[in-house]
Amino acid sequence: VVRTPESTMSAASLSLDCIIHLFSYLEVPDLLRAAQVNKAWNEAAETTFLWRNMCLKRWAFCNISVIPGMRSWKKYYLHRSNLESKMKSGQPSVDYTCKAIRGHNGVIHEMAYLSEKEHTFATGKVKSTVCTVSSDGTVRAWNIQEGKQIWSSPQQGFPLVGIITFPAFNLAATADTEGTIKLWHGTTGEELSTFSVSSIPSCMVAYTIKNNPFLMVGTEEGSLHTLAATDLSQILYKKLFQNCGIQLSLCSPNGQWILVCPGDAAFSPKVFNTYATQPEDDDLMLSSPLPIINYCRMMCWLPAESARIAILYKNEMFHIDSFDIVIEKSKYKKKITAKQIASFTLPAQQPVTSMKGFGKQTLLIAAGPELTVYSLSGTVLMAFKDHHKTITSIWVV
Repeated sequence: VVRTPESTMSAASLSLDCIIHLFSYLEVPDLLRAAQVNKAWNEAAETTFLWRNMCLKRWAFCNISVIPGMRSWKKYYLHRSNLESKMKSGQPSVDYTCKAIRGHNGVIHEMAYLSEKEHTFATGKVKSTVCTVSSDGTVRAWNIQEGKQIWSSPQQGFPLVGIITFPAFNLAATADTEGTIKLWHGTTGEELSTFSVSSIPSCMVAYTIKNNPFLMVGTEEGSLHTLAATDLSQILYKKLFQNCGIQLSLCSPNGQWILVCPGDAAFSPKVFNTYATQPEDDDLMLSSPLPIINYCRMMCWLPAESARIAILYKNEMFHIDSFDIVIEKSKYKKKITAKQIASFTLPAQQPVTSMKGFGKQTLLIAAGPELTVYSLSGTVLMAFKDHHKTITSIWVV
């Protein structure tokens, strides 16, 4: 075959835009090799447009502005993909750091991050602090990168079983087996305040309203205490259920609602309005009982909606009901209403071990080693069987 000069176009004659367009079809290893061919190809391969598109194609969320040292999309891509590769290979002391926390003389019951949740990877500047509570009656703070204790409280009279932290305020609150709540300074470990609830605490939830932190405590007797987290002064006390433990959901995405689930199947869950702080505001404080006919096993908010919750319960089979929480206004009063928007029954399978919401209409449900993605109406969107053992938790990023 004979090619004339007119019918043959050399790579050198291509414009920069043409080269960039061609390079957009390359995988990263090929793009890196192409950058070494000549000056023109190197210029095209370094284009921000290419690397930004590669980042957004691989990850749903990318923000190089909040990460120190990440001044280009190429550097961001290479750092993040390198981190993921190291996480998969899992070689200790090479790809990640593993430090033992030694110091407690009893069982560690709970731990929580005291440092802010900052997305800083591959920068070498990560410094995280966690707090732990133990059956030995102490709360301790740790530098988890070094595995070193920062401070320890004096030994308390009873085992500590719960901890909630307020990273933005540098505070930690603990609960013991006798119902004593204590507030600790995050930097020094100094005891700041004490409050005793009516019985053994069953759960604690933190939330913030207008930059003011609050701590909600549910007890084994069915009582609810709302405390100002800065000094543990009581804002509200409410008896919700008779001699029945309480479990609390996390706060809704809009910060206004917390689901209160009784530990007795004879009672139905209610929705609590965090904005209502006066006992006389009963209609605006609690919803009517939700139509859940058995003990609430799990619950999760749908993060892209301000107040949409999915509740898992069992009545022979596992069921999931979803509700939108709203305040309805009539001519004479307002009241909290949970509007059911969807319901479905899970197929017979192993017990559900974890449930997470995604977007507005999607649930991720783990049962044994299997992970299934459902719509709120029960349509199976995806299913994964990659795990060999029981899935114990789900994180959505």
